[in-house]
Amino acid sequence: MGEIDPAFIQDPDHRPKLFIIEAEGIPLIDLSPINSPDSITDPKAIEGVVREIGSACKGWGFFQVINHGVQLDKLRNIETAARKFFALPLEEKRKIRRDEKSVLGYYDCERTKNVRDWKEVFDLTVEEPALVPASPDPEDKEETEWHNRWPEHPPEYREACEEYAQEIEKLALKLMGLVALSLGLPENKFSRYFKDQTTSMTLNYYPPCPSPQLALGVGPHKDGGALTVLAQDEVGGLEVKRKTDGEWIRVKPTPNAYVINVGDSLQVWSNDIYHSVEHRAMVNSEKKRFSIAYSLKPSHYTLIKPLEELISEENPAKYRPYNWGKFMTHRKLTNFKKLNVENIQIHHFRLSE
Repeated sequence: MGEIDPAFIQDPDHRPKLFIIEAEGIPLIDLSPINSPDSITDPKAIEGVVREIGSACKGWGFFQVINHGVQLDKLRNIETAARKFFALPLEEKRKIRRDEKSVLGYYDCERTKNVRDWKEVFDLTVEEPALVPASPDPEDKEETEWHNRWPEHPPEYREACEEYAQEIEKLALKLMGLVALSLGLPENKFSRYFKDQTTSMTLNYYPPCPSPQLALGVGPHKDGGALTVLAQDEVGGLEVKRKTDGEWIRVKPTPNAYVINVGDSLQVWSNDIYHSVEHRAMVNSEKKRFSIAYSLKPSHYTLIKPLEELISEENPAKYRPYNWGKFMTHRKLTNFKKLNVENIQIHHFRLSE
């Protein structure tokens, strides 16, 4: 990947702190009760899980799940294929490099003054083609399609990605049902938003970094979608900004677990009952690191706004509605060119108190 840019070293706003808090604070939730035959006939079997998820979404915006029902051989297959892909020569990977016209595919974050992330990525859409707005302009009614770009090698890469995505979709939608229940809503409350989903998946490769104390794998950010299902390897590096005091908490890898986090869309739907929180990824000086982020996102025509069931005279809506597709397209555009305005955030839609 090269050397750390001196301009980056001198930028205090992007340098990570030199101390990390190792903590077991991120809730670990056992989903076995909802995957057992008893849960079908005994609703009480999942009540405890629902309470734990609600508490985690409210207190942390993050939690881990075990006994989730995902076929782990699908995870092993995609991990193996991804390692083969990222080990290819750079010129081979760049044959499917993403750009403003083809927004999905491979990307390597070069060390420049404007790039802070020390990683390589491969982006894909889960539902292909993904129908999206042609531009973030509110007046532009045209639509376009996003198509995946697949490498020639390894030959099993595409199949491994697609099969894995199908497995994680089951888990993600199941979790959205549990989140709905935790908010006192019907389990299928969110289902209609994902009929023509724009869900994406990102495979991340973090090469060993010569100066890990001066760089980040991914800088502090929040996810825009509904929720994210993350698989991280045993190297770890994910950190969450704790809501109570703003300290960065390392999420220790748990074997065969998935890390789940609340996205901005869910924060708005819940009218701030649940919060999307900042997180980042650290790099390692000696070991490679892999992670796979499955980002559950609604259809492009979805109007994101607080749910009517969660607003009242005492607790009015905290956000004005916004179109998800326009929001997402604006975010995607910033990957390829610097805009003259701040990258769009949900606080731009917050109503005054």
